[in-house]
Amino acid sequence: MEIKKLEKSQMEIRTFVPWKEWQGFIAPAVKKLAAEIKAPGFRPGKAPRAVVENYMGQESVLNEAAVQAIQKNYAAILEKEKIAAIGQPRLEILKLAEGNDLEYKITTAVIPEIILNEWKDSVKEINKRFQKEKVEVKTEEIEKELEKLANSRVKLVTVNREARSGDNVEIDFQISRDGIVIENGTARKHNFILGRGTFIPGFEDQIIEMKAGEEKEFSLNFPADYHAKHLAGKKADFKVKVNLVQERQIPNIDDNFAVSLGKFENLTALKKSLEEGILEEKKYNLQEKQRADWTEELVKKTQTELPDILIKEEIAKMIGEFDAQVQTMGMTLEDYLQKMNKKREDLEKDWKPQAEKRIKAALALEKIATDEKIEVSKEKIEAEMNKTLQYYKNIQDVEKNLDLSRLYEYVRASLRNEEVFKFLEKI
Repeated sequence: MEIKKLEKSQMEIRTFVPWKEWQGFIAPAVKKLAAEIKAPGFRPGKAPRAVVENYMGQESVLNEAAVQAIQKNYAAILEKEKIAAIGQPRLEILKLAEGNDLEYKITTAVIPEIILNEWKDSVKEINKRFQKEKVEVKTEEIEKELEKLANSRVKLVTVNREARSGDNVEIDFQISRDGIVIENGTARKHNFILGRGTFIPGFEDQIIEMKAGEEKEFSLNFPADYHAKHLAGKKADFKVKVNLVQERQIPNIDDNFAVSLGKFENLTALKKSLEEGILEEKKYNLQEKQRADWTEELVKKTQTELPDILIKEEIAKMIGEFDAQVQTMGMTLEDYLQKMNKKREDLEKDWKPQAEKRIKAALALEKIATDEKIEVSKEKIEAEMNKTLQYYKNIQDVEKNLDLSRLYEYVRASLRNEEVFKFLEKI
């Protein structure tokens, strides 16, 4: 066997499978190919080799047997030589003849080796800087959260008066240009709060002082920087009917309000809870900033050659994450790309530098874990996995929706990275 390192973290393995070993794969190969043909007089998968070769040729049988033999042989080589192969390998059969050893060559990308240059001093400097950061909660921050809470529990009371700024109003409207209703220019029972500026400038001014049941027609110009280019700066005609005017009654922020939330004895207890929550959030944000700074520094210190397959996989992962994100906003990735006048290839090109940084960061954290002998127990990994598995009702759902071996590796990496961050914090 000959193993050769290539550029861009690739490896070439040239070896052979003895005839006495790979001949045992001919019968399974015949059985598999027999299932693909319809031979008169034989049940599916039961035709003998001669019949199969008559339909598909001897070379097809030998090729299928060779592929099966190589798959087993290659897996054994990776395990024995401790080669961390990634992606789909490239196979080249060099000698294929019945009665002879099977010679082949495989080229595969591997997890790249990295050099992590002097990094501890940089981590020390970052830690010194963050130790000086003081985390505290100001009174106005608590007051702001109290206002948000009160606004989230506003009571809407229908009133028989003209609409004012701050009221909730329900309207029907129609927008047209040159007598033709524009696309998405009609709405019924549309609710909004006057004074929030959710419509184009001037629109809400026209609604103020209108009463329920009143109708109005007016013209306005769309802003010059309006997102729909064909309407930017253009004049449009509006027809509006007010259906409902509601006064937004915000509760007083007092002991009664605190008690109404269900778990507070008084306003003081509510304020204390908000203060603790804000403090925890600030500590978390500071921790995340410190970790981001460590990661940025480790990426700068990392020297490696990244295989193309690893970059492509990371970009695909990033696009998958982004797709899930835009779906929460009621869009699809295709909708987003169309709106931005971009193609998927544009995203791949734009995100390549970020993908490379993410890979380098992961490799750097893994190297530190290896060098410092940081590992997570099997029990911890399985306990964390069980939290994910609780979302699935039965074992069939798990088997259908989850690759357990990948989940194990993902959880292991996440928990180990957490331990690495704890280690960095102590430097």
